[in-house]
Amino acid sequence: MSNKVKSGFLYADPSFLSGFGRALDLHGLYDSYNASATPLEADTRALAADWIVVGQDLQDAMNEFQSEKIA
Repeated sequence: MSNKVKSGFLYADPSFLSGFGRALDLHGLYDSYNASATPLEADTRALAADWIVVGQDLQDAMNEFQSEKIA
C-alpha cells in the first residue's frame, strides 16, 4: 500500500543526500526535524500517527487472513 502513514513522526527522515549534506554542514545549520509548537502537540501527533499505523497493520492482517480463508 502506497498510502501508509509513518510512525516515526518525531525524527527526520534520513536519506543519502541529507546525510551527505550533514557531513558538509560544519555549523550545524542543516538539522531539521518535524517541529511542533509545543511538546504536548508533538506527543499528540506522534501518538495519533502510531495508532493509525496500528490500525493499518490490523487491517492488513485481516485482509491477509480473509484471502487465505477464501483460497
